[in-house]
Amino acid sequence: MPAAILALCGLTTLTSCSKDDNSIIPTPDEPVVINCVKPDYLRAGEKVALISPSYFTPMENVEKTAEVLRGWGLEPVIGPNVGKVVDGKYAGTVGERVSDIRWALNDPSIKAIICNRGGYGTIQLIDQLTLAELRESPKWLVGFSDISTLHGLQSRAGVMSIHGTMSSFLAKGGTDKTSTIMRDLLLGNVPRYELPAHKENIQGKGSGVLVGGNLCTFVPNLGSQADATEGRDLILFVEEVEESMHNIDRQMRILQMNGVLNRCKGVILGEFTDCGTEFTYDSVEAMLHEMLKEYNIPVLCGFPAGHGDVNLPLVMGAPVTIDIREDGATLQFDIEGTQREVRTAGITATPTPSAARMIMAGKRE
Repeated sequence: MPAAILALCGLTTLTSCSKDDNSIIPTPDEPVVINCVKPDYLRAGEKVALISPSYFTPMENVEKTAEVLRGWGLEPVIGPNVGKVVDGKYAGTVGERVSDIRWALNDPSIKAIICNRGGYGTIQLIDQLTLAELRESPKWLVGFSDISTLHGLQSRAGVMSIHGTMSSFLAKGGTDKTSTIMRDLLLGNVPRYELPAHKENIQGKGSGVLVGGNLCTFVPNLGSQADATEGRDLILFVEEVEESMHNIDRQMRILQMNGVLNRCKGVILGEFTDCGTEFTYDSVEAMLHEMLKEYNIPVLCGFPAGHGDVNLPLVMGAPVTIDIREDGATLQFDIEGTQREVRTAGITATPTPSAARMIMAGKRE
């Protein structure tokens, strides 16, 4: 395992140490314990920040997302630097992107943060933020893809976050299941997912802390303060887009060599969208099944999250239980909230009836 410096709120090691000691370096025999707090669920009228930590998003998409949030009964506020473009891609300089994160964290009236899009760039922010500032202002942070870096930082700071859809998708209207299930999660309805059987599943039951995200985003963060995979008793979530099978194998081997898979109590494989087929495996899941079967842990395949048309929300840093059976599987978040069964079979990107103003009536879809 690479050496990494820890900040210890929400994190402990197997050795005793001072609360203010930020210099503990874990060894392979001393994995981190990730213990995250859950930010408060949202209430009608509360503010949600829209920021761009990675690539820029057209302001038209941001403004449409703001309208969706208003329809949900929330008050959107747009980051001061949103709309800027640097080097043709980035949503501002490193300093400007970090500034918008701090702006959202430091404003007590802002209760959640939704990222506008991923792309690339959050790895540039790792050493610009401290775990203490994330810890001191526990707020829901929502995003996926390149935002996996920020999920790692949140988990290491001891704060749960949501791997979920962003402005680039919400701008389409916000009435599809991907969006409304995330909306309901922010409001306190916690999904308990029921999934159909998958031929590459590995049966069993496991509990642990959910970490991971986009594979080629979080693997380069190994050893940094954004590396939540240094924890023990993990449920690892992995998804990818437009990557070759051999590069997916390479990244998983890196996790293997760093002891991450030995610390897993289970694995969730999300969408592998437009990924290569250069080997004779039927699918990426089939390839990973062969790698993971030696660990004797449950593996849940085909969870609809990632870069596909359906991207159901996951609570990163949360304790979760997966139960994979011959006839299907269950994914449950063991956190406070109103548990609500969600059957993933048949969920498509087709919009559902408008959910506008439902929050105002105190209802849930």
